[in-house]
Amino acid sequence: MLHLQIDPRSGVPVYRQMMDQIKYYVASGTLVAGGQLPSIRDLSRALAVNPTTVVKAYNELQHDGVIEMKHGKGAFVVGPSEKLSAADCRRALRRLARQLAVEAAQMKAKGEQVLQIVREEMEALDHE
Repeated sequence: MLHLQIDPRSGVPVYRQMMDQIKYYVASGTLVAGGQLPSIRDLSRALAVNPTTVVKAYNELQHDGVIEMKHGKGAFVVGPSEKLSAADCRRALRRLARQLAVEAAQMKAKGEQVLQIVREEMEALDHE
């Protein structure tokens, strides 16, 4: 089963934590195109969260083009599609950067520290 960790004290909504981890697994190649995600019932039970939380995460992931829901069959990772346009990519990165900046400011983290951690994470992805 997919191993997700939920931190109820993080300040990040549970569905968002799920989405971020699933996106990471897809980006790192742990989840590949055509791979099936756990059922809503199984994942909600494993994480001890309300099934509607899993539904929300899966719906958002489907909206983002990461997964596809097949009625009666489950949720599957979508294969590589057309590349994002440069403008779409920039918009998505800006949205994610804004979210990180807000959360870092709430923790009173210094900008240099945040940038260093982002660099380290990007390098880690390059070496996986």
